[in-house]
Amino acid sequence: MTPDKYIKNYIGGKQIPADSGEYLDSLNPVTGKVYAHFPDSNEQDVQSALSEAQKASRLWMNFELEKRYRILMRLADILEQEMKVFAKSEAIDVGKPYSMAMSVDVPQAYSCLRFYATSLPHYAGQAYYQERHSIHYTIRRPLGVVACFPHWSFSLLSLCQLLAPALVAGNTVLVVAPELTPMSSYLLAKACIAAGVPPGVVNIVYGETARLSEFIFKEPLIQGIAYAGDAALGEKLAKNNQNPFRKTSFSLAAKNPAIIFADCNFHKMIVETLRSSFSNNGQHPYSTSRLLVERTIYESFKEELLKRTQFLKIGDTLSTTTDLGAIISKEKLERLESYITLAELEGGKILCGGKALDLNGDLAEGFFFRPALIEGLEQSSRINQEDIFGPIVTMAPFDNDEEALQMANASPYAKAASIWTQNTGRASKLAERLNAGLVWINSWMLKEDRASFTPFANSGNAPLGGMEALHFFTVKKTIGQPL
Repeated sequence: MTPDKYIKNYIGGKQIPADSGEYLDSLNPVTGKVYAHFPDSNEQDVQSALSEAQKASRLWMNFELEKRYRILMRLADILEQEMKVFAKSEAIDVGKPYSMAMSVDVPQAYSCLRFYATSLPHYAGQAYYQERHSIHYTIRRPLGVVACFPHWSFSLLSLCQLLAPALVAGNTVLVVAPELTPMSSYLLAKACIAAGVPPGVVNIVYGETARLSEFIFKEPLIQGIAYAGDAALGEKLAKNNQNPFRKTSFSLAAKNPAIIFADCNFHKMIVETLRSSFSNNGQHPYSTSRLLVERTIYESFKEELLKRTQFLKIGDTLSTTTDLGAIISKEKLERLESYITLAELEGGKILCGGKALDLNGDLAEGFFFRPALIEGLEQSSRINQEDIFGPIVTMAPFDNDEEALQMANASPYAKAASIWTQNTGRASKLAERLNAGLVWINSWMLKEDRASFTPFANSGNAPLGGMEALHFFTVKKTIGQPL
């Protein structure tokens, strides 16, 4: 399995060009140069994909569970067998280190497929028995045709996290591939063909997400939409949704805090905080962007994190020694620079980084940025209130638990948070009161496939992970009969 220079839509089991015959350029952020071309799809392509999905809907809905299980497991096997191909694609597409794609993105993608595939035999309804009177039982049926918008920052993993529960539930799917990172979707389409996914069950179109999403959100045939992506576009789509009774889920922005107490395991905390702050260049839905540190260890924490941040090696994503790759695009790079200017205007002190990095040779035109640590900003500042989605992290001291909680909750977003303390009682009490759908204690990105959560406030409403994600793609029905 190999990437191609010209990507094609995947509709009705075939890879075909866009109706217009036009293509858009896909840039490698590490080199700043075009490395592939993807279809500039229009409404006709969306309609073609929906037509094929509708044709396949009844077939897939009534597919034997054993057959559905085998197909999804084959798809997972192909991802594992072609791991290096997918990992290299992610490194080039997203600008992340190849080592990260090999250790995180691809393994978690095929693990996700297997988790939902193996959930099928255990997916049962509930029964309610009224003695000598009646019995009621519940079943879950697929929605029908659904649309999924994976996020570009983890394009393969995000795609599998949406696709797997939708398919397991018996839906046929239209995927709008991320326009910034189209190659993983294209490779997955090839894997679907090899795995024997019936034509029309999975359909993938490429193009400008904002334009394609408008067609999809006004399409009455689509019974469910799961969107993970740009916050501004997601908020606009939510407001303009023409079918308010259709199931929709949004996974949007974040401004995730970490609360760090003096009694934490300092070494473990500093290692994980560096990772949570700058992994994937801070282009991560669960990145820590606000560090709240107990005042008694604030200076020592700052000194150590500053030293480690400045040692991060930025460069070629295919090198085994690279810690951080490139920012996704020139526009995103310029946006990061504008936030550094804003931070200074708001009274912040730039402790390190915050500037574009010029490299040589093949990397001379790449989009590189030195990670920034900033202190001296109020939680009400724009830097602390807006979703930057990049390697810009603020730091602030606190004096007690209540102050830490108030600072952490001073955000319009409520996706994730971390607490670092060896006082389990304190950690549990704070975790309950934090405005976050997911809270880690003495850890970051601790994974459990069965556990689900829902972000809230401006971070969206998407049920993420576990059986709740599977439930989203179904409708619950109760059947009652007398005894």
